[in-house]
Amino acid sequence: MKSIIKIAWRNLLRYTRRTLLTASLIAVGVAMVIVFGGVGNSFKSEVIGILTNSNLGDIQIHKKGYVGSIDNLPLDISIPEKGLKKIESLLDNNPEIKAYSPRIRFGAMASNYVQTTGMRFTAVYPEKESKTCPSLVERIKEGNSNPESFVSPGSIVIPLNISTGMNLKLGDNIVLVATNKDGSVNGMTFKISGISENILGPQGKDGYIHIDDAKSLLRIENGEITEIAIKLNNFNKLSSIYAGLKNELKNIQGETTAKPMFEIHTWEELSPFASISKIVTLLIMVVRLVLISIVLISILNVMMMSVYERIGEIGTIASIGTLPSKILALFLTEGLSLGFFSAIAGSIIGIIIILFINLVKLKFKFGMMEISLAPQIPTAEVFFALVIVVIISALASLQPAFKASKMEPVEALRHV
Repeated sequence: MKSIIKIAWRNLLRYTRRTLLTASLIAVGVAMVIVFGGVGNSFKSEVIGILTNSNLGDIQIHKKGYVGSIDNLPLDISIPEKGLKKIESLLDNNPEIKAYSPRIRFGAMASNYVQTTGMRFTAVYPEKESKTCPSLVERIKEGNSNPESFVSPGSIVIPLNISTGMNLKLGDNIVLVATNKDGSVNGMTFKISGISENILGPQGKDGYIHIDDAKSLLRIENGEITEIAIKLNNFNKLSSIYAGLKNELKNIQGETTAKPMFEIHTWEELSPFASISKIVTLLIMVVRLVLISIVLISILNVMMMSVYERIGEIGTIASIGTLPSKILALFLTEGLSLGFFSAIAGSIIGIIIILFINLVKLKFKFGMMEISLAPQIPTAEVFFALVIVVIISALASLQPAFKASKMEPVEALRHV
């Protein structure tokens, strides 16, 4: 076997220019997959982090049927106080849950006595909300950004576009007029304590008030809420924790029916931006296919040329008694060596590029969303690249190697 490896390397080095060109193509392909995988996953994680840590949470629980009507922010599909206590007991006893925040979401008309506009509001307990969505207070650019009290009874946090459009400043008063689930209208005056970025995009009209104020405004007397947002200790366990909570919630049934009372959804099911992460995953798959194509064509081309250029040599070693299996092994070893060591070089190049990206700290701004790329070395991508290159190298080398091993010595020697 040692002699086969030595001869294979000697044959590769005989055609130095062709070997280096092919090795370069493979190395570039491998490096591209590793860099794109690291950067793509970093971008995806940043976008997901912005969404889940600013507003959505990792998981949300609602009364059954709420999500189907979520655009209307229905108040009549709410979690009753008894159900809330059962869910809180379930979450308190789950070691995978880091924090959770009960909320009341509703629509209201906001007026500064001169102009009026429609807004969406999330009523929260600030100390619970800041633990569930830790990046929320970072989005408050003016006013109180204390995680424990960023919104207090009698105060309101409004988005920047509402502040600009209605010429509102910190300390100004604003009137909210809302209709409760029974159809009665009520209004209350609030003082602006914070102005935030437009959390859900440039057209967002989402504000925050204290949950006690929402209960007064909407005349809620029985402690019901519309949703519970949940933060996990380990986001990577999202699927398994979601499945476990879903099974546990099935046991909480309605008082009048024997059917499950609540529904549970991950952030992906609640956000239209979840498609971004799927697009990034698809792009990574496309790059992988490009890599496979580069390796397959490069190795196949080199090995086919090697066989045709060395027909006389193949006939000579076959005529002196070299077994077809040894000839097959020789050409396979050449292809595998070329692919494997090119992949190693490409992996090193890819890792160096990722370390350089981390060093320069690349930042991108999309509107008001700022993303800082800090790609980790994608161990899975490196391993995948090495394995796939070795497999494709073997497959690409197999046909030329098989052809070489099946040559008749007499026919091959005619090319000498």
